[in-house]
Amino acid sequence: MENCSKKHFVFVHGACHGAWCWYKVKPLLKAAGHRVTAVDMAASGIELKKIHDLQTMRDYSEPLIQFMRSVPDDEKVILVGHSLGGFNIAVAMEMFPHKIEVAVFLAAFMPDSRHTPSFIFEKFMARIQGQEDFWLDTEFKEGDGDPKETPTTMLFGLKFLSKLYHLSPLEDLELGISLIRPSSLFLHDLCKPETKLSDEKYGSVRRVYVVCEEDQAISQAFQQWMIENGGVKEVKELKGSDHMPMFCMPKQLSDCLLEIVT
Repeated sequence: MENCSKKHFVFVHGACHGAWCWYKVKPLLKAAGHRVTAVDMAASGIELKKIHDLQTMRDYSEPLIQFMRSVPDDEKVILVGHSLGGFNIAVAMEMFPHKIEVAVFLAAFMPDSRHTPSFIFEKFMARIQGQEDFWLDTEFKEGDGDPKETPTTMLFGLKFLSKLYHLSPLEDLELGISLIRPSSLFLHDLCKPETKLSDEKYGSVRRVYVVCEEDQAISQAFQQWMIENGGVKEVKELKGSDHMPMFCMPKQLSDCLLEIVT
């Protein structure tokens, strides 16, 4: 493959996960001749910080911010954010729109530019209201400080992970059980006016949404609502995928991403 056709894919994981979760997709894209970078968000994967060291979504996104700063101004990357990672790539889109060729929201929370980012979570929580067992054995812990300034942390339990991975290989579920770390939704931060995204920056980046049809965490219906709410015109669908397509169907996901950038 000629150098001019090479792309640089940058992957961002979801809550409680890490860069490790892209281990099946990375070699497929590399074999197709592309560069691939998977980034651990702060307090995730092998990144050394603890979740209690973080106060804001920007703090949590700092490794991605540092990476984007290192990208030369004459280069562009393809950002792929999974699940909660949609908020991380949104931060990067607002800060570095000129360095992003396309932002791919993979079964991800996708904020709009009309409301603060917490609006998406408010709508999500309204959708799951009444599902008393939605979070199953996920552990939520309040911070020791001011609840308006200190994030509530969460750690997925085996039952909730099994829901996320319900169509994925058991080996990958076991990997997840071994490697997950506490995370946060940073709701205390995402409701602040200063976190609102702009049409001029965030809205200027090409966006593609990839729907996971059999997702039991962020339902297909809610993914479709976010697509309509965000005005996204480019939509792909992974039929038969659970919430973890990087484990469930890595080849189909890789093919989908290559189709997006072709």
